[in-house]
Amino acid sequence: MSSSFPSLLSAEHDVLLVIDVQERLCPVMDDPRRVLYNGSRLVRAARAMNVPIVVTEQYSKGLGPTMHDLRVDLPEDAILEKTHFSAAREPVVQARLDALGRRRAVLCGIEMHVCVTQTALGLKDMGWDVFVVEEACSSRHPDSIKIARERLTTQGVPLLSVEMVLFEWLTNKENPAFKEIMTTLIR
Repeated sequence: MSSSFPSLLSAEHDVLLVIDVQERLCPVMDDPRRVLYNGSRLVRAARAMNVPIVVTEQYSKGLGPTMHDLRVDLPEDAILEKTHFSAAREPVVQARLDALGRRRAVLCGIEMHVCVTQTALGLKDMGWDVFVVEEACSSRHPDSIKIARERLTTQGVPLLSVEMVLFEWLTNKENPAFKEIMTTLIR
């Protein structure tokens, strides 16, 4: 990790960054339901624990809006348009992330080998601690997913499961969001 943050995630320090889970792009991914199911679990948990959520859309005019499964639980101003493949290079995304005052990102989305990987590595190069929730990512081809996993881990970006994120954000069962988060685990 590049900063002085503890190794465990923290709802007080993290930002959830959802990359390009859009109506015309998502259906052609390998196992799109997995991305939607796990992505929506992350979004609901982030909202319950006041973790800021930033969502990107790549050329929404052509690829459509964010999938309804995620959009329904998003805060009003969460969605930002981008043209760069890496959200880390997009000025409007950079400005939003800077305004949040946090330096650790939990990423999910599509395509894992292009926009998710480029964003993760771009943020890492900018001094962010970055984690990718592998269960909430996909690409069109399974081989591309495998290559993305290898590149991310080789370059020091840890891959996580949804439950790893949720339980690290909660820290213990006394957290006021515990019961609500438990429903995201079984829903």
